[in-house]
Amino acid sequence: MAGFDNEKRTGPMGLYLRPTELSSAIAELAARPRTIVAGGTDFYPARVGRTIDVDILDITAIAALRGIRDEGDHFRIGATTSWSEILTAPLPPCFDALKLAAREVGGQQIQNAGTICGNLCNASPAADGVPPLLALGAAVEVQGTAGPRTMPLDAFILGPRRVRRAVDELVTAVLVPKPAARNAGHFLKLGARRYLVISIVMAAACLEADAAGVVTRARVAIGACSPVAQRLEALEEALLGKDIGGGLGSVVTPDHFVHLTPIDDVRATRAYRLEAAATVVSRLLDEVAGRL
Repeated sequence: MAGFDNEKRTGPMGLYLRPTELSSAIAELAARPRTIVAGGTDFYPARVGRTIDVDILDITAIAALRGIRDEGDHFRIGATTSWSEILTAPLPPCFDALKLAAREVGGQQIQNAGTICGNLCNASPAADGVPPLLALGAAVEVQGTAGPRTMPLDAFILGPRRVRRAVDELVTAVLVPKPAARNAGHFLKLGARRYLVISIVMAAACLEADAAGVVTRARVAIGACSPVAQRLEALEEALLGKDIGGGLGSVVTPDHFVHLTPIDDVRATRAYRLEAAATVVSRLLDEVAGRL
C-alpha cells in the first residue's frame, strides 16, 4: 500500500498499519478510528495473552515525527522521539529535569522504545515525563484533517487516561521555549525503591536567574499527588526575586500544596504524600539553586 511500511491483521478483527507519511496517518484516522501506537511500552504489556482485536496505527515509521530540532525561539521534540534520544541530545541545563526523568522511565530497553508523546498520551497521574515538561513550559502540537493546533501541556492532559485529542488527530510534537537567561533544572522522584518503580511523589523545577543570582523565572511542577500533574504557581511567585544563595528550599510552606488531591493507595497514604511533597520540593529547589 502506497505510503505504508506494513499492513497486516492483528487478530480476528484488528488491522495493523504502519504509515511512512504523516498525511497517510491522518487520512487513516479520518477514515476510521484507530489505536495509535508508538513505542507500545504500555499498550502491549497490558494485553499479554489476549488477542489484539483493535485497529492499530503504528506511527514509528514517520520520519517527520522523530528527533529534536532547534527552531529559533523554541525546541521541537518530535512525537516519536525516544527517551534514549532525549538523554543524549545537547540541550540547555533546564532540560536536565527531563533527562533525569528519562532515566526513570523503566529500564534501558524501555527507554530505547518508549516515546515522549506516548508518555503524555498515556496520561497517567504518575507519568515521569509530565512534571519536567510542565516545568519547561511545554506545549503540545496535534494535527488532523483541519491542520495543526497547539495548546499548553496542562490544557492537553484532562485527567487519568484522558487527553484533548480528536479521533482524527495525532500528537506530532512537544514544543519547549528556550530559556532567556542563566538556567538550571532538576527532577526528584520518591518511590518504594530506587529504580523501576511508580512514583509516590515526584517533582521538577526549572529556574532562571540574572547575573546577580536573583531568580527571574520559576516553574515548579509536582506529579502523583493529583489526577493530573500540576504547577505550584503560588510557590513559583514566592521564588521570584529570591537570591539563589539564600536557600530556596526554605521558601516552601504547606500552603503551597493545599490545592493538591492525593489519594490513599498501595504505595502511600494521602497524608504521607502531602508531607513527602513538601520535603521533595524543598530538596529539589536547593539542588536547582546549587546548579545555578
